[in-house]
Amino acid sequence: ADQPCDLVTVPARQGLEAVDILRRGRDHEAVGPVLHNGACDTLGFIVPPGTADAWDVPGSACTRTDGRGLRLPTTPPAAGAGWLLPPAEDAPVTDPAVLRAALDQAARLLEAADGCN
Repeated sequence: ADQPCDLVTVPARQGLEAVDILRRGRDHEAVGPVLHNGACDTLGFIVPPGTADAWDVPGSACTRTDGRGLRLPTTPPAAGAGWLLPPAEDAPVTDPAVLRAALDQAARLLEAADGCN
């Protein structure tokens, strides 16, 4: 379970919406481990190594971790962070294409919701 990975970081509101979308989807095992920071203002999705090379989703960041020692940990890698969804044997990481679609959908939902207020 200890493998290199990249980390996609998004604002918590969009991230929680994306988690909902992923878990409601037809392949709900598409969502891998998800971290929250201590203040719960961002969520981090664990994605396969190399994802950062082509990641271009507005409002999010993908951090390359290969060669810098971040491996898929059994404990949260940052002090004060915690697992929203802990690592599971059958869902090691989130598929970047599926995550991208969910984040896009989440952004549109939040934009619509904000427009209604």
